[in-house]
Amino acid sequence: MTVPPVSITGPMHLPDLDLRLSPLTGWTRAHWEAVADRLLNGLLPYATPDFAQYRLPGPPSHSGPWSDGLEGYARSFLLAAFRIAGSGGRVSSALIERYAAGLAAGTDPHHPEHWPPITDRAQPMVEAASIAIALHESRPWLWDHLSDGVRGRVVEWLGGFVGAEVNDSNWRLFQVITEEFLASVGAPHSRAEIDAGLARPEDWYRGGGWYTDGDGQKFDYYNGWALHLYPVLWERIAGPRADAATVTRHRGRLREFLADHQHFFGSDGAPVHQGRSLTYRFATTAPLWAGALADATPLPPGRTRRLASGALKHFAERGAPDERGLLTLGWYRPFLPVTQRYSGPASPYWASKAFLGLLLPENHPVWMAAEEPAPVDTADVTLALPAPGWLLHSTAADGLVRLVNHGSDRLPPPPATADDSPHYARFAYSSGTAPETPAGPDNHLALLAPDGTPSPRGRIHPLGVDGRRAASWHEALGQRVETVSVAHGPWEVRVHRLDAPSGTAVREGGWAVADDAAPPVGESGPGPRALARRADGLTSAIVGLHGWSGPGAVVHARDTNAYGLHSATPVLEGSAAPLLVTLVLLSGDPHASHTGASATVRDDGTVDLRFPDGTRERVRYDETPHPTRVVRSADR
Repeated sequence: MTVPPVSITGPMHLPDLDLRLSPLTGWTRAHWEAVADRLLNGLLPYATPDFAQYRLPGPPSHSGPWSDGLEGYARSFLLAAFRIAGSGGRVSSALIERYAAGLAAGTDPHHPEHWPPITDRAQPMVEAASIAIALHESRPWLWDHLSDGVRGRVVEWLGGFVGAEVNDSNWRLFQVITEEFLASVGAPHSRAEIDAGLARPEDWYRGGGWYTDGDGQKFDYYNGWALHLYPVLWERIAGPRADAATVTRHRGRLREFLADHQHFFGSDGAPVHQGRSLTYRFATTAPLWAGALADATPLPPGRTRRLASGALKHFAERGAPDERGLLTLGWYRPFLPVTQRYSGPASPYWASKAFLGLLLPENHPVWMAAEEPAPVDTADVTLALPAPGWLLHSTAADGLVRLVNHGSDRLPPPPATADDSPHYARFAYSSGTAPETPAGPDNHLALLAPDGTPSPRGRIHPLGVDGRRAASWHEALGQRVETVSVAHGPWEVRVHRLDAPSGTAVREGGWAVADDAAPPVGESGPGPRALARRADGLTSAIVGLHGWSGPGAVVHARDTNAYGLHSATPVLEGSAAPLLVTLVLLSGDPHASHTGASATVRDDGTVDLRFPDGTRERVRYDETPHPTRVVRSADR
């Protein structure tokens, strides 16, 4: 086959909304199929002549264009396989032929489009897993119709995984998936490697459905779109070979995780913007579909679809895919600071995992039941997540979800060190904002060096999460900074205890708000306080309640935020005091106030807090070495 001369540009055409079946999003299975087709068709102009690679526009990853071309094939093949299988093979025969041709060319070492081999710790390992999943799910329509020669070459290429050295992270599951597919077709594989790969995440399990991605405190969306997802897909490939106890354990953990994961989506469908690989966007919905596929979800079927459709619709309405039908390296618009060294032009197509729901029959309750509200749609929620050291608080009035971070820093265990990442080091993240990247003052308390350089947060040492509280400590300029966060409604109060020399300059930032159309408006004044407000009313405010001696200010920036070209962050500055108490607000509710809050510090170090709505809380410290005691809420 050769690439047809196509040029697909312009807006995406979608079916009419169905507000009877889907009263919250209007989206149905037909919308998912339409987006899938748009994504697959958008890739055609970038295919190599025999479809073994997709060379998309954009900067190459650190693996180089050859590997990136394979990535374009493998990740889009995942989407094609879900589309083919979900339709019972009733899609265009050209789609099936296109990926069959790519297999034939890519696995032929003498073909100019052949794929790079699978070698130790190399990127083709990632892509091999996607190819193996796609081959399994589309087996009756593709694998079963390949020639013996092509099947032999595919097995030989995938077999590079056997005996290879794998990164000790979610990559262990890529080996599990690939070798289990080899087992399913009677090809050489290592059962010991499969079993070891399945066992390794047991060392990373922290309870409540939460894994860290490798040793350390590496909590992010990989918990859902990798560490929970691949065991479900492995089970589908393994069939009767799958150990029943292992399957039961994984399903139970997925069920626990989804009880939490449903809270990570705002009412507009936006997932909380935290962690790496955020350019995968709506892949955040993959574990929702996995739970339905494996009968391992606590969510009603109508809520599963509401959450998943809300996320896909959110991005589709904001330029992802773009007018060419492509997923670019970014969040909405192209924005490289959300990427990593391994991100290439085709990396965003791991978002194909979001279309896992197409494997469910058309008459499955997830597709047929009326949509049900998500938690954020109906009530304010505060949720403690002790395993990752997080505290979620969402508000129904504006549909925003906020994540208070006292546990995930993505650093290897000591004594290893690593750079501070804005997607892990901030005190808070949300569904309506992104951190300033590569650096900014937002949601961070920094001691300032004599030359003005702010200290990073670095390694986070968790002290506990309970009720409305979360606490941790970190080191800044060689000094200990201990922070207790108390969340209530749209507010968070941070109580910082500092061991810093007198006169040390300190700065704290609230949320960065961003907009493409115009710079957010900034206000500052005595109190001290500062505020940044977007044109649509989204407001970030910061107020010094105790210990702050300097003024408030607003820091404006351009092209440093995934949510918009123009961004602004309210900040406080002053001299470090033994105790600093700060109120931060993020709200789209015009009735949410940032005034009327107070903090009273008693002689024993107890801090009595009053939120703007009159709610009272108390934070108490032991004398040494400052371990935080999370104590009861005071009566309102």
